[in-house]
Amino acid sequence: MSNPIAPSGTPLPLAVVLAAGKGTRMGSDLPKVVHEAAGKPLVRWVVDALQAAGVADVIVVVGHRAELVEAALAGVPGVTFALQREQRGTGDAVAAAAGQIEARLDREGGRRRPVVVVCGDSPMLRPRSVTGLLADFTARKASCLLGTAITADPQGLGRIVRDAAGRFCGIVEHKDATDQQRAIGEVNMSTYVFAAEDLLRALSRLNNTNASGEYYLTDCPGILLAEGGEVDAVACLDASETLSVNTPQQLAEVAEALRKRSPATAS
Repeated sequence: MSNPIAPSGTPLPLAVVLAAGKGTRMGSDLPKVVHEAAGKPLVRWVVDALQAAGVADVIVVVGHRAELVEAALAGVPGVTFALQREQRGTGDAVAAAAGQIEARLDREGGRRRPVVVVCGDSPMLRPRSVTGLLADFTARKASCLLGTAITADPQGLGRIVRDAAGRFCGIVEHKDATDQQRAIGEVNMSTYVFAAEDLLRALSRLNNTNASGEYYLTDCPGILLAEGGEVDAVACLDASETLSVNTPQQLAEVAEALRKRSPATAS
């Protein structure tokens, strides 16, 4: 597959897709990402968007009923799998792929190889959003860029906190946000690009000293920022991409949105 992103001499990007969760609110024992919307499993929409953006090397992190997720992506070129044995948070999920990321760097070179991290239950992701985020990442030589969206309905989503000069300061989850922070319309979409070496270092420094006892990927940008790395949030996703799937009703809404999406806005 041709790659429209990486200029000559720039390491080609790879992706990590988080697809290990149970999705208990779906009322089914199936992994959430294998539920179908508009004719394809949710995770296949995500992988297809990544590959349409030129990210041909995709590691899918599986866990709950892993064999079903693997079957949903059987035969898709460039897809490999990493197993998260226990669901201990998003940071732990990416860490399950750390060995594969490291092996690719040793084999193919490029310690700053871009690593796109996205969720497998985000079928509204568009290739052009990935392309734009990667282009910005390459131009800025960043440690981490977050792809964010501006929405009039940020209910339940993490807010992007900036200082008075507009510089990224961090992510605050909705449940932890003050009233002033909840008024922020820029939201975290769990869409990231990391420099591979910086991602691996940040993952090694995560801890689970929080109320949930989990390892959060959202802590990684803060770790890199504290080290002096270039970390920023870029509002490159549109409001339609904030549609998420946690319930059967939301699955139906996303399926309808995918059917209505024109070819021009899908790319």
